[in-house]
Amino acid sequence: MAKADRLLGVYQPAGSAIEAWPIPLKYAVALALSLPACLLQRWWLTLACLALALALTRAAGLRPGRAWALPPVFLGLIVVLALVHALTDGWLIGLVVVGNLALALYAARLVVMTTSAPRLIDALVRAVGPLARFGFPGRRFGWAVLVMVRSVPYLAGSLAAVREAALARGLRGRLGPQISQVVVRAVGYAQATGDAMAARGLEEGDD
Repeated sequence: MAKADRLLGVYQPAGSAIEAWPIPLKYAVALALSLPACLLQRWWLTLACLALALALTRAAGLRPGRAWALPPVFLGLIVVLALVHALTDGWLIGLVVVGNLALALYAARLVVMTTSAPRLIDALVRAVGPLARFGFPGRRFGWAVLVMVRSVPYLAGSLAAVREAALARGLRGRLGPQISQVVVRAVGYAQATGDAMAARGLEEGDD
């Protein structure tokens, strides 16, 4: 579902040099882009890091329409946040707040859209590998994180699609059928996810 991928994006192989970077380097670049701006709260630093993040996504070979576009709900959220902070703290504070929010999103996209899901999972598993001696289920942890990240935009996209279909049929006020359809889609998504996890050998009792 296209709408489910608008927030963090999906992997798009482009054969760029950034795509071939080691995953730890990608995470380091994402943190280097977003962390200083969030900590220092300077508008010029936020704008500079945001411009660099946008430039890196383009250098990675990602299409601007997919890499830079913001979902309407997220766009509405940052507009509201900007207005609230502009009225209460000043427009520069509002610029920093929404700029850092967008910066964190684009930094995350740089990682997610240039790395396949299996590589992301394997990197998480390796990161928590030392905890295996204490019985920590590393492989399940990696899958759990990925499922969490992917399921939120999927369910949001399902809700938006069901709502649009209901409006097209003139069923604006009937929430029951809309919720039922979202639940059905969520169950189907959960079953498909469970099948994928079983296919990778993450059955109960295995790690």
